[in-house]
Amino acid sequence: MPQLPEDIIDRLIQMERRIQQLSTAVNTRPALNTVSGGTLEVGPATGSPIFKVGKWPGTSEYRMELRRQTGTRAMSMYNGDGTATSAQPLRIYDIAERELISDDVATGGLARPWLNLLPPQDATVTRWPQTTATTMTTIAMSYNVVWQPKMRLLMNTRASSGATGSVQLLVNGAQWGTVVAAGADFDQSGPVASDFSAAYGGLLKVEVQAQVTSASGTVYVNPVLMYGRQT
Repeated sequence: MPQLPEDIIDRLIQMERRIQQLSTAVNTRPALNTVSGGTLEVGPATGSPIFKVGKWPGTSEYRMELRRQTGTRAMSMYNGDGTATSAQPLRIYDIAERELISDDVATGGLARPWLNLLPPQDATVTRWPQTTATTMTTIAMSYNVVWQPKMRLLMNTRASSGATGSVQLLVNGAQWGTVVAAGADFDQSGPVASDFSAAYGGLLKVEVQAQVTSASGTVYVNPVLMYGRQT
């Protein structure tokens, strides 16, 4: 066997050592799932990014932004003061980039939209919706658009002195909840429809019905709370 120069043997040993080091480095390399000190952008090969998260140029603030493929902003999380310590509200925008939903970073809860609250109701019972009929009669009614699968309704009910009666609710013509005796609060929650997918976006007709169950008298009902809720 021909003798190899010692420098070639040394080089082969060094190459083997380097291959082992490279193999060890590849097998122990951490996953590339962290971006530090920069900005991550996701989008088409040409045009503006659809998703962007990281440190905005010229500021110390890290923020997130999601845009539609047309370029309009759809969602963001930033404060805008340029600092790295401020609370950042989450915002959702419509197609014209008008703010639809955002959270209140000062105290928690919802910032937008501003929701309607029920104004104070008449405290004089004799001015409440009422009936002297001895069969179920509609004395109050409203229409609402169905956005949520369940509803809660609270109503105060009364009967005139010596009288008895009952109160029920109809939703789209069908009884909703249970009948209560006049004098007890009607406070019930339940689905607004058996098929929510079919009812979604449609009108919800809500009718308050009452009747006198004694020989005579008057039954009074005053709705004081109604809201939609999740399942």
